[in-house]
Amino acid sequence: MTIGENIRKFRKLNRLTQAELAEQANMSRSYLADVERDRYNPSVETLTHLARVLRVSPNDLIGSEGDGRSGSSQALSAKEERDIALDLERMISELESNEALAFHGEPMDEETKELMRISLENSLRLAKSMAKAKFNPNKQK
Repeated sequence: MTIGENIRKFRKLNRLTQAELAEQANMSRSYLADVERDRYNPSVETLTHLARVLRVSPNDLIGSEGDGRSGSSQALSAKEERDIALDLERMISELESNEALAFHGEPMDEETKELMRISLENSLRLAKSMAKAKFNPNKQK
């Protein structure tokens, strides 16, 4: 499911209208509608606000974003899963160092670290799936 589909699912589980959720998350209803339709990608801050109101983790909203986007129905192998885990740990440790340009030496809080880890992991999975579909097209059928 996409981020928008996950937001809509949790909104309905909480029996909230778009207007109610938007008001509680401090955003316009039209922007929320566009996010639910996947017209816009919400910022980390927006995801955090929505998750707080919906009483779920940001990870629940991000869910399996890569599913369906690449057209790949093939699962990643154990080796590819290990590669993703190693790459993810390397990236996170580099971001936590004082030399990381993205944060200019300021320490990340735990919530930001977790959101960054989730985003990076989903990006790595999507990239692996897309590369697999591109370079092994006959295996995708």
